Amino acid sequence: EEVFDIQDPKTIELDVKQRQATWEAMREKYQEKIKEKVGQPISIKLPNGDVKEGKAFETTPFEIAKGISNGLAQAAIAAKVNGKVWDLGRVIEEDCDLELLKWDSDEAKEIFWHSSSHVLGEALERHFGKFLLCKGPPKKEGGFYYEGFMDGVISPENYKEIEKVVTKVVKEKQKFERIEVNKADALEMFKYNKFKVETLKEKVPEDGFCTVYRCGDLIDPCTGPHLLHTGRIKAFKVVENSSSYWRANNERESLQRVYGMTFPDKKQLKEWVRIQEEIKNNHHMTIG
Repeated sequence: EEVFDIQDPKTIELDVKQRQATWEAMREKYQEKIKEKVGQPISIKLPNGDVKEGKAFETTPFEIAKGISNGLAQAAIAAKVNGKVWDLGRVIEEDCDLELLKWDSDEAKEIFWHSSSHVLGEALERHFGKFLLCKGPPKKEGGFYYEGFMDGVISPENYKEIEKVVTKVVKEKQKFERIEVNKADALEMFKYNKFKVETLKEKVPEDGFCTVYRCGDLIDPCTGPHLLHTGRIKAFKVVENSSSYWRANNERESLQRVYGMTFPDKKQLKEWVRIQEEIKNNHHMTIG
């Protein structure tokens, strides 16, 4: 593979408005595809045996949670529909068993941190401009990162600036929206980003579909699921940064990676920071 140069005049620049216009066109196409299924009556069974009535491709897990109590609707992070993890705001498609996931669930934490990586990705795009997003997963041990390609490097001096942009994104309470698009449309939507194109070409079958999520300005191919909106993230901290190689291959492009930690409550972040400091101090004492 030839190593990529972001300053190459042949490079297609990201046009955020154009990407949004493409998204809107793809969303209309998706809605047209499912319109005949919309509104059909469905039954939604809860873990306690209660059955709620809903409408296919209209009713969401969030609406079911809100119908039970506002407290549950606010505490729920995501859902499981027939055993499959599901966005809180994603429409339910058929009769199902529904389980609501709260912070005490490992799956909910993973979804929370995955959504947080999208917020970080949006902040990196907004702040640095020419920042081609590559990959942004949750970490097994907690937290998340997003790495991308840029001309230059990120340093701790950038952390506060990134956090300021994140604060704006969170205050905007941007909804996480999901659509399904075919491979050709996905490649067109992300043609400005050779890293996304490379991944889509490899992972999506020729006649296949992939899911694409939007929150605010950020539009990203992703399997999800995600939070209801960015405002669910109540505490955010940039933790560290590093360099990495695309696909961990030192013959490929050098990337900038930013790590973050988030929680649904500010007290949780304070406690997490305290524990990290304690671990660091104990480590220094052991070495000493």
